Amino acid sequence: MWAARWLLLLLPFAAAAQSSFKQGEFLRIEENGATAELNGKTVRIFRQANGSFLGLMPAAVLEKPGTYPLTIKGAAGKVLRVEQITITDAHYPRQNIAATKAMKELTPLPGEMEAVRALQNTVSDKRFWAEPFIVPTGQCMNSRFGVTRYHNGKPTGAYHRGLDLRSPMGTPVRATAAGVVRIAKMYRLHGGTIGIDHGQGVTSLYIHMSKLAATEGTEVRQGDVVGYTGATGFATGPHLHWQVSVNGVPVNPDEWLGDAAPEACRVATAH
Repeated sequence: MWAARWLLLLLPFAAAAQSSFKQGEFLRIEENGATAELNGKTVRIFRQANGSFLGLMPAAVLEKPGTYPLTIKGAAGKVLRVEQITITDAHYPRQNIAATKAMKELTPLPGEMEAVRALQNTVSDKRFWAEPFIVPTGQCMNSRFGVTRYHNGKPTGAYHRGLDLRSPMGTPVRATAAGVVRIAKMYRLHGGTIGIDHGQGVTSLYIHMSKLAATEGTEVRQGDVVGYTGATGFATGPHLHWQVSVNGVPVNPDEWLGDAAPEACRVATAH
């Protein structure tokens, strides 16, 4: 089921067909080429171990809906093919958070935001991940991806970049897929943070943890414990914020989970 959410492009010799995907999702490009370009975004296409090709083109939550040309280029920059792709409106809802005075006064440590952005934009050659991914904790979901965030009834101009999983304090957090740990820090704003590079433009972030169980530079397998849930940083209670990014853009983690996507908590409380 999860594979059906990824749109497969036709090979160069096939007749062109228009495809579409939603804001906050991504397009799977299985085509011989070096790069793909869509609405100002360029991503690499990688040769896979079995000889096939794969590139992942994300659409940001705030991407303007519309139809855009997707351009496939070769190594020398030669245009191999152009196809029209439509990005559709995902109609993400709003969500309000009761932020305390102490939460609103939190500021990031020097280099904290830069490190998180650098992880998100990491594109390494080696692919570690396999599909589908797993949920880092087994608890229910109390804040969806993509919702427009309000704090105490006032708009923040931001959206939720991951899923919040309600978890009792100290619940083990497991790597959603294999990769290399690039961040293992106790930050001020993000709290206890683990960032994993899964290769070829895919990264994941786990924040608000009470304790870390992985170190920077180490390889982890899918399911390895990388930390324990907490309420550190900008959090109203114990939970895990889990984020997946594709080529620098946060995308809906549900797209990687298929039938294993977490259920919503019966009483949702935003963190």
